[in-house]
Amino acid sequence: MNNQYNIAVIPGDGIGPEVTKEAVKVLKKVSEMRAKAMGGSLHFAEYDFGGIAIDNHGSPLPSSTLEACKSASAVILGAVGGPQWPRPLDASNPSKGLGPRPEQGLLDLRKALNLYANLRPMSFASDSFLKSSPLKYDVVTGSEFMMIRELIGGVYFGKRQEENAA
Repeated sequence: MNNQYNIAVIPGDGIGPEVTKEAVKVLKKVSEMRAKAMGGSLHFAEYDFGGIAIDNHGSPLPSSTLEACKSASAVILGAVGGPQWPRPLDASNPSKGLGPRPEQGLLDLRKALNLYANLRPMSFASDSFLKSSPLKYDVVTGSEFMMIRELIGGVYFGKRQEENAA
């Protein structure tokens, strides 16, 4: 059996491209070493997303990126956003409003792929942090936690509105 698993790589913005580049290096090595056990290989392709997609395509989630993610076996997602976005629609007249926000692409991608939760593993990186825990020292020593953050709807998917906005 020789399956090819397509991985959509979305480097995103800020530190995202650096982090995803290293993640892909690791996964390529694993793929080389474990191809037989995996029954195939990994194929990686990068797509614009977030701020860089706004700059290159005018949208934080171009249709080509969305379609690639929908058809991929998995998606590797880097960081999204930065201080340079959103930009004024008209630099000479900022009162015309702001352009798209990179984070909107993330919300749209989650919705399109029906992703409803973030899984965030947590552990104490150093024993020196144990003393700062609100939990008892003997309870947290050696503990690992999995935080599940739901992303189903409500405020998270609601239309963004700034305080004091008309």
